[in-house]
Amino acid sequence: METLLALEMVRVTEAAAIASARYMGRGERDAADRAAVEAMRRTFDEVEMAGTIVIGEGERDEAPMLYIGEQVGIADPGQPEIDIAVDPLEGTNLVAMGLANAITVLAASEKGGLLNAPDTYMEKLCVGPVAAGHVDIRLPPVENLNRIAAALGRQVGDLTVVILDRPRHAELIDSIRGAGARIKLISDGDLSAAVSCAVMGTGVHAVMGIGGAPEGVLTAAALRCLGGEIQARLRFRNDEERARAERMGTSSDEERVYSTTDLAPGENLVFSATGVTEGDLLNGVRFFGGGARTHSLVMGYQSKQVRFVDTVHMFDRDRPPSVRL
Repeated sequence: METLLALEMVRVTEAAAIASARYMGRGERDAADRAAVEAMRRTFDEVEMAGTIVIGEGERDEAPMLYIGEQVGIADPGQPEIDIAVDPLEGTNLVAMGLANAITVLAASEKGGLLNAPDTYMEKLCVGPVAAGHVDIRLPPVENLNRIAAALGRQVGDLTVVILDRPRHAELIDSIRGAGARIKLISDGDLSAAVSCAVMGTGVHAVMGIGGAPEGVLTAAALRCLGGEIQARLRFRNDEERARAERMGTSSDEERVYSTTDLAPGENLVFSATGVTEGDLLNGVRFFGGGARTHSLVMGYQSKQVRFVDTVHMFDRDRPPSVRL
């Protein structure tokens, strides 16, 4: 099931990437997001599965976004029940401004295989396979940097840590700079950065700081497939968010540390991401006469396979593609 699901899911992220990439640099973040959502929904409904969105872009009354609880796919009798977490466009501002590292992304698993995370903040510590098992989010950042450096056989000054450029991270940034590590500040897209820290050659060794909880679940799915690690703690902004988490069956204890398998416990786990704009990990969508070219990452936990998929989409089959294959 996992292999077939992976092939179907990459079609979904590819369709969303192509649709949203048409808005690159046009300053229309909402239009880009809407295009990605609509393309995802259309492609989902071509897949033979009983899919349920467990992490989406809001509640049902916020449609046309893919909402929590929405049913997708062709749910014929006997079709497998699949839980799906989506971020139709991670980096809406990146697309609007024509900046790097915007992606379309989703994770899918058997029913119950993805934490139904509330739409709140989450403190995250993400590392790759070599440093996995050596860090502890409850420790000071400097201690975790020392542990990561020791695991990698490097000096702390050789490490690069990605952090969202937000006022709330001022103290964290000062601490990491004081330790001598390098910092890459990003305006958006901590999910893409977290995946990069688990892929050799990207030059990213850790992701630290507070971002979205739904993105944390997607990150966990990717890192579980790659052998990396995320540790996380929920950070509620108000009592309403805390109460909503409890209604969803998620603990409101901000001291609880969620592991990679807490966030994405599924055994038939699939992750797919497609580049929208040029990035550190994935190429962006490239249009040519009569078609487009996409670059995707698709992974399966059980299959232990990581595929980079380079796809040429021929919109006009009768028109020779003006692209070098």
